[in-house]
Amino acid sequence: MTAANITREILHRQIRDRRAPGFQRSFHVTDPFIKRLGLEAELQGHTGCVNCLEWNEQGDLLASGSDDQHAIIWDPFRHKKLTTMHTGHAANIFSVKFLPHTGDRILITGAADTKVHVHDLTVKETIHMFSDHTNRVKRIATAPMWPNTFWSAAEDGIIRQYDLRENSKHSEVLIDLTEFCGQLAEAKCLAVNPRDNNYLAVGANGPFVRLYDIRMIHNYRKSLSQNTSAAVHTFCDRQKPIPDGAGQYYVAGHLPVKLRDYNNRLRVLVATYVTFSPDGTELLVNMGGEQVYLFDLTFKQRPYTFVLPKTCQSSTDVQNGKTTNGVSNGMHLPPSHIRFAESKTQSSSTELPPHLEKIKQKANNAFARQQWTQAIQLYSLGIHEARGNAMLYGNRAAAYMKRKWDGDHYDALRDCVEALALNPGHLKAHFRLARCLFELKYVAEALECLDDFKGKFPEQAHSSACDALDKDIKAALYSKSDSEDKKGNSSMRFQSFSRKESIPEDEEVLRERSFDYKHRYCGHCNTTTDIKEANFFGSKGQYIVSGSDDGSFFIWEKETTNLVRILQGDESIVNCLQPHPSYCFLATSGIDPVVRLWNPTPETDGDNGRVVEDMEGAAQANQRRMNADPLEVMLLNMGYRITGLRGVGPEGSDDDDSSEGPVQCRTT
Repeated sequence: MTAANITREILHRQIRDRRAPGFQRSFHVTDPFIKRLGLEAELQGHTGCVNCLEWNEQGDLLASGSDDQHAIIWDPFRHKKLTTMHTGHAANIFSVKFLPHTGDRILITGAADTKVHVHDLTVKETIHMFSDHTNRVKRIATAPMWPNTFWSAAEDGIIRQYDLRENSKHSEVLIDLTEFCGQLAEAKCLAVNPRDNNYLAVGANGPFVRLYDIRMIHNYRKSLSQNTSAAVHTFCDRQKPIPDGAGQYYVAGHLPVKLRDYNNRLRVLVATYVTFSPDGTELLVNMGGEQVYLFDLTFKQRPYTFVLPKTCQSSTDVQNGKTTNGVSNGMHLPPSHIRFAESKTQSSSTELPPHLEKIKQKANNAFARQQWTQAIQLYSLGIHEARGNAMLYGNRAAAYMKRKWDGDHYDALRDCVEALALNPGHLKAHFRLARCLFELKYVAEALECLDDFKGKFPEQAHSSACDALDKDIKAALYSKSDSEDKKGNSSMRFQSFSRKESIPEDEEVLRERSFDYKHRYCGHCNTTTDIKEANFFGSKGQYIVSGSDDGSFFIWEKETTNLVRILQGDESIVNCLQPHPSYCFLATSGIDPVVRLWNPTPETDGDNGRVVEDMEGAAQANQRRMNADPLEVMLLNMGYRITGLRGVGPEGSDDDDSSEGPVQCRTT
């Protein structure tokens, strides 16, 4: 974060009242606060896992729900229980919400008994009970501008809307995912945009996150009901449950292709939590079985897969990030079934300011020591300040390809595309693009990219690295059966992710039009529970926090995606993280029957025993955990240490250099 003159800002806040809100937003959560974040208190009162937390709007009350079927209202600043009540549920509580505009008097709970209950805290009574769902209720959502209205998501695949003014016994089906995704669809989470309450985000099993316009859905159904009596329909007429334009899908670009491999390893992809940024312009998703993803709702981008530089320019003009004659950039889309984001024409400068040159050199040194994560973080710092430097993107791509964590090859591909957009003659970025396409199973596209590379850089056409990649690609092509070739020529990115699914054409179209992520956050592990949260931390969403299966919670800088802090938050698993609405104050919970409160500790305090010092080691261990087979994961959760898990290691990639030299021979 940028440095600020705190003395001057305090003075301006005292003189001008209008500066106070801006001051609070700017200094709500800062880097020094994050570095001093420590455990303040443990709130004890539950007798089971604490599965959900919720602050009230003012931030002076904290609600918690547990496996013990009780809800507790806490005074977080005095660390006291204010209200304890049995909710009437017969199973684990998964969600608690204060209903807006009720003076914090009404609390809503959803539980594994398929019920949604509404409670009056002043009299400790359940005043409404809804039994419309047929499977576990996982999340409740409310909206500031929709008083007396709330929504629920359940594992029956249905999103329901409740209006306490109209009907206190039954709810309305807003979205039925089983109509789009088959009977196996399960809704896991949902959230309402805080700035525009008409938009509802829904997470379910599978890699796609859905964003719906509630107003459009209601208007569409209202018009249908008005036209029903006047129109004549045949039994063949099919009315769409969701109107065109009311739904938009988001997905990490590599996940649809990876699904088959994940399924073969019994690895489940499921969105365990969705939330909007404070200004409503970004959507954060904790993808179970994978990473945390941030989607930009304003500047949307299509998934990257295959983009080549326009024509074969002379390799003597521009190479490896060094421009000699100012060749303008152009991108073309190959004849393919996949649609791609277009890249803007930009100029690339290789000159970096002295402080960024030092960062780049540190990153190169970390790369040479095979410290891939450290190199990636340093390159990311440089890119954050110099987004027009192709060399930094190319070098970070090499580090991603070396590290080989889940999604790294796709991030490397994105960096290669960006490097080529900035400098079409970047030799190594072009070769790495072909390698990434091969690793991502786009074999035909990888061959086309490699052939273009050979034409553009004929002196490299017969290098050992180029020959080896060419051999690998052609071997993969020839090994495919005729049936697999036909599947490959169909829309591979968006194949149905379950053999039992029957996907309607409308759903296929929405998946084809899905948008890609802006940022990816790595290090945590989310495979054991399906209620694990990730949240924005700070009034401007400056940081991202997420729980993990290793009992820690992770904090990243939002824009650089760099991991800045890991704290031990539970003896087993951290599931819930709810930042305070206006203070640098964080509530967490998990398997332990306690709620933990975290605050910046005084500078005079000694060592913080909750800090995980070896952040890179913890992140690597979590990547191994995510790639372990289910038996290994079970043993890990029981406390056993498993060594030699597959999926992560220091092995060299097929592209073995981050400097500006020629393409290197591949390692054996």
